[in-house]
Amino acid sequence: MIVRIWRGWTTPDNADAYESIVSTQVLPAIAERELPGYHGAYLLRRPLAGGEGEGQTEVEVEVEFSTIMYFDSLDAVRQFVGDDYEVAHVPAQARAVLARFDERSAHYETLLTPQDTRPR
Repeated sequence: MIVRIWRGWTTPDNADAYESIVSTQVLPAIAERELPGYHGAYLLRRPLAGGEGEGQTEVEVEVEFSTIMYFDSLDAVRQFVGDDYEVAHVPAQARAVLARFDERSAHYETLLTPQDTRPR
């Protein structure tokens, strides 16, 4: 199993819009392609704080999103994005609300899964 990991960052004001775009448009469009060897994705969200606002508390300055996608093989990833399989897949509507993003995705071979490591 190949895991594809990618990250993008939004402003706090754009975070909900980005989450909605990915969860209601981008990931469903990928699923509709019925790609052989594609097993779905996780969408993760993490607020990042920095600096200090009024009252000397940290303020949220950015929101990081990660997508973790699962494929049978690198050939299946190539079916998704083409021969340059590390290139990020970031549709225009998602780019519009991102402040920055990784241009390339990282790919990992799965060695252990939660099923392999949970108590029996």
